[in-house]
Amino acid sequence: MLTDRHVTTHPYIPPAGFRNAHLQTIYPTLFRRTPLITGERERIATPDGDFLDLDWARQPQNQRLAVLTHGLEGHSRGNYCQGMASALRRADWDVLAWNFRGCSGEPNRSLRSYHSGATSDLQIVLDHIFSNTAYDSISLIGFSLGGNLTLKYLGDQGTALDPRIRSAAAISVPCDLASSAKRLERWQNRIYMARFMRCLRMKIREKARHFPDQLDLRGLDTMRTFQEFDDRYTAPIHGFKDAHDYWGQCSCRFVLDQIAIPTLLINAQDDPFLTPDCYPSETAATNPNLTLETPKYGGHLGFVSFNDKREYWSEQRAVAFL
Repeated sequence: MLTDRHVTTHPYIPPAGFRNAHLQTIYPTLFRRTPLITGERERIATPDGDFLDLDWARQPQNQRLAVLTHGLEGHSRGNYCQGMASALRRADWDVLAWNFRGCSGEPNRSLRSYHSGATSDLQIVLDHIFSNTAYDSISLIGFSLGGNLTLKYLGDQGTALDPRIRSAAAISVPCDLASSAKRLERWQNRIYMARFMRCLRMKIREKARHFPDQLDLRGLDTMRTFQEFDDRYTAPIHGFKDAHDYWGQCSCRFVLDQIAIPTLLINAQDDPFLTPDCYPSETAATNPNLTLETPKYGGHLGFVSFNDKREYWSEQRAVAFL
């Protein structure tokens, strides 16, 4: 139902039995099987002596490229990235799915890793594209944390954005990091928080082997929340005062009004990770470049669909928008 020119509830109709938000969220992780589309890996250097791994799917003389940014503790070859890549390739897009530092299967070299507002690494990827390819039309697609990062980048750039970047889509985005972090502490979300924290603790232990004098592991095993982890590690490692300073500076909700290219934001109303502050309806109503769609169902990075193309609804919707 159309509620405003740029605030819509788009008709995603889940399959029978898939109206449960947790089933929508968990099912793709456990049961979806996607072919590897972006199978050509390229490693590029960062100015600080580190590296980023990029995975490509491309064909000669194609002029348009979609750049995919994955979510927290994900990677470029995850189901939601490869599902989107498959839909894009079918629509004749080249695809680049890049990995955050330390997420490509090999630890990165520096103490710093990635975070929800690390737009400088996205800029490194885009600068590499601008310098080494001839694409004249580039679109950005971000998932969850990667969606926040993508929207933050677009808002920060505003009208100064490179004109080759024409459009964007972001799916299941925690636009307000502070409230989403608290939401994930709820009892009903314990399975997600436990998984995230297990991965984050493992990476800190790995970092400590290479930087033993710079990381304090006391209490790491008992950490159960993002606030504890971000206070101790994410914030100080990346130059923030504490978790709240990090969340405040990096939440995309504060710069959405500055987005200057057509951008689609899809956040399901039943997403267990999101709070009301993650549905920026007022901004979408006043910024003609931002289209907010809030389907009733879909969970977090769900939007399960069964069809001959094996495309999920969010993939079909994003490709159609672009």
